[in-house]
Amino acid sequence: MRVITRTVWILSLVSMFADIASELLYPVVPVYLKEIGFSVLGIGILEGVVNFTAGISKGYFGKLSDEKGVRLPFVKLGYFLSAISKPMMAVFAYPLWIFLARTTDRLGKGVRTAARDALLSQQATKETKGRIFGFHRSLDTLGATIGPALALLFLYFYPGEYKAIFYLAFIPGIISVLLIFLLKEKRQPVSTLGKGNFFSFFRYYKIATPEYRKLVTGLLLFALFNSSDVFLLLKAKEVTGSDSVTIAAYVLYNLVFAVASYPVGILADRMGFKKVFLSGLLLFAFVYAGFAFVPSAIILFVLFFLYGIYAAATEGIAKAWITNMAHDSNTATAVGFYTSCESVCTLMASIIAGAVWTGIGSTYTFLLTSLVAVIVFVFFLSTYKKA
Repeated sequence: MRVITRTVWILSLVSMFADIASELLYPVVPVYLKEIGFSVLGIGILEGVVNFTAGISKGYFGKLSDEKGVRLPFVKLGYFLSAISKPMMAVFAYPLWIFLARTTDRLGKGVRTAARDALLSQQATKETKGRIFGFHRSLDTLGATIGPALALLFLYFYPGEYKAIFYLAFIPGIISVLLIFLLKEKRQPVSTLGKGNFFSFFRYYKIATPEYRKLVTGLLLFALFNSSDVFLLLKAKEVTGSDSVTIAAYVLYNLVFAVASYPVGILADRMGFKKVFLSGLLLFAFVYAGFAFVPSAIILFVLFFLYGIYAAATEGIAKAWITNMAHDSNTATAVGFYTSCESVCTLMASIIAGAVWTGIGSTYTFLLTSLVAVIVFVFFLSTYKKA
């Protein structure tokens, strides 16, 4: 039987082009916002609010997808919102308009994420979930590698032309939307949760299996201290003093992540999600301890390489693991519940990391996160006999 189906290929390409569009703007957005008058505090508040909006909406739209028994309308709308948000950033420079544009982009992610992951889950058996989600993550991350490289290339030839990049990003963004129209779907079993308000997806936790609850508890504890990769980039800049070396290390991380995701997914299907995920956690703990004491640029690149392996062993694997424990009629709700809570925890993690960094230094920020990863490792080791 063919494991990587036409639907998996198309959804993976959709994610790749969407990530090219988003990551084209990754090096540009902070600089552009400062140029049009945003302070560093203002940028932080803006990004915090819009990412929280996206995060909390994932659960709602996941449950709505299960209620309707369809996935593609949510996938189409989500990617379309993200695509049109790119040129919106360049049209006006008013703070409220920029807030609307960034919210539109992040809301698009909230609308599509759970429905897309449920659609991917439908294409797999329990024995092939790892490689399906690994393959998708591989192409998604490839887009995250291509995007910043294109942005740097464009700015090399056209320095300071930030607005043009926002229009340029619309091209891969709209390609991602058009690709979705190549897909068809059958209606799915309707959610057993019934209708409710915006936060009714939280009710899923009550009917979830004990295994799902334990898994999500461990994942969210980890997320609560797993801060944004921005802190890794800040540390890299602190060590090397070079923007170009820092960006090169980040590109290496994305390349390793992209290349390793599918093989690691195959490994997870053969060995079990638990073994692969826990190996990733140990790697994470080692990498963060390394960042606490990183003495040179060479070791920095080694750590970013290992960080790419960690990401391949955990991100897609966690989604696959969750969908294997979800009820068929509530798959998008199960994914949405986790991703909503994860987004809130990640926001809190960044606040905690920033406070610790400011208060007692970067070394303790990374050591604290490393310690929590070890605690989560022990939790999973003692909770799951096999998975």
